[in-house]
Amino acid sequence: MKMTFIGANHEVTGSCTYIEACGKKFLVDFGMEQGEDSFENAQIPVAPSDIDFVLLTHAHIDHSGMLPLLYAGGFCGEIHSTTATANLCSVMLRDSAHIQEFEAEWKNRKARRRGDEEYEPLYTMEEAIGASELFVPHPYETPFEVSDGITVSFRDAGHLLGSASVIIDLTEENISRRLVFSGDIGNINQPLIRDPHYIDSADYVIMESTYGNRLHNRPTDYVTALADVLQKTFDRNGSVIIPSFAVGRTQEMLYFIRQIKDGNMIKGHDGFPVYVDSPLANEATDIFMNNRESCYDEEALSFVRRGINPISFDGLVRTVTSDDSIAINSDTRCKVVISASGMCEAGRIKHHLKHNLWKSENTILFVGYQAVNTLGRSLVDGARKVKLFGETVHVSAEIKQLPGVSGHADSDGLMKWAENISGVRKFFINHGDSSSSESFADKLREKFGADVYVPYSGSEFDISQGIITRDAEPKPVAKKSHASENIYYTNLLSASERLATLIQHSDGRTNADMRKLANAINKLCDKWKL
Repeated sequence: MKMTFIGANHEVTGSCTYIEACGKKFLVDFGMEQGEDSFENAQIPVAPSDIDFVLLTHAHIDHSGMLPLLYAGGFCGEIHSTTATANLCSVMLRDSAHIQEFEAEWKNRKARRRGDEEYEPLYTMEEAIGASELFVPHPYETPFEVSDGITVSFRDAGHLLGSASVIIDLTEENISRRLVFSGDIGNINQPLIRDPHYIDSADYVIMESTYGNRLHNRPTDYVTALADVLQKTFDRNGSVIIPSFAVGRTQEMLYFIRQIKDGNMIKGHDGFPVYVDSPLANEATDIFMNNRESCYDEEALSFVRRGINPISFDGLVRTVTSDDSIAINSDTRCKVVISASGMCEAGRIKHHLKHNLWKSENTILFVGYQAVNTLGRSLVDGARKVKLFGETVHVSAEIKQLPGVSGHADSDGLMKWAENISGVRKFFINHGDSSSSESFADKLREKFGADVYVPYSGSEFDISQGIITRDAEPKPVAKKSHASENIYYTNLLSASERLATLIQHSDGRTNADMRKLANAINKLCDKWKL
């Protein structure tokens, strides 16, 4: 029995762990890295075709996003997940492939003009569909035997619709071990979905630490805080643009806004429209309703039992086509626009930012985590100019962030989850940046006297013997300079646009003035030429 750590080690995204046991080779998650990449990941030590099966904790792309690439490489085994996760991945992996293909097409238009080699997408729509067809759905709390000696069950992790902690019971040559992969552990008292369900015992626990060194500063009344943002923005004749993760966060926002509308909490703007402009979000919203009985909490189910859809209301407009999306910006009413992606890296939200960032009456409201090196993080950190579709856009809109609505447990929530598990021989901490994972490891040691290991990618562990067989060293990713992401370069581009405007409006000046301007420009070019 051997376990190798591949991804999300001292990092927050790209979750992947490789296990050999009972004559089988399998993965727990195979996620895409997003945002800043600090360390190089080890390669999975076998070919994709040699992987027997995959166990998937939940549908978020940083846990599932590389499954189409695995399929493209020859993997043809089963992907085991909860039913809701299988449903969500059927649309999320296709959406990811669409983004891959769209970005490749956009890059290739530039490459052709420069005579450069063409860019290949990470994977195609066909490969995403192929991976989706390998899913085998399971209900919560129902053990199933994957093969001789390997029994698995899923327990609700309370992070996302269908999210699960994975309990793996291994028996090989009369040696039995229980592994528990926490997946992403959910925050308590989230809207719609249930709180995390705890696990009673395990030999080895592999758990996340996204907020391992932080506590959530949740508003005492999130609905009131959200209503206040809407009211103030509408009162200045503006609109609220919400970059939102299409799955999970969008449905939470709809749940909150339904409460705001039902309670008549917005004065003077009756019937304000709410646009959900994301095909993925709209499909996901239907999946939420279809899985309500197995995943909703009691509060949400109480609405369902009274015949009320808790994530729908009058004034909700779910756009599908590109024409519908474009038409939103022609609607001059005060409105809410919820669009993906949540970190503003892709999708229709970038078009809405282009049309709304420069208007001071508007509010851009962030309601989710913004990873380092993303457009969303730049805006939250105070960028005054950003690049969108090759155009510099000035930031005049109010930038706000509502803290506390996090799908992840904070440090206290993680500790509570961990303390409910008895018999743990060793904790392995992953899915957190270096400071967060190391800090949480120290808390486990101090409070429980626990044996804790924070692996780097490539570290190996002998499950049967309980020993680290390879303690991998960190391999930092070489930093690349991206001039287009540098604020000083952005300012330089803005200056060049001013100069171009000055030249365009110089027709009609005296010949002497135009000669002086030309000489000044030539001197500047001579001074700074390479």
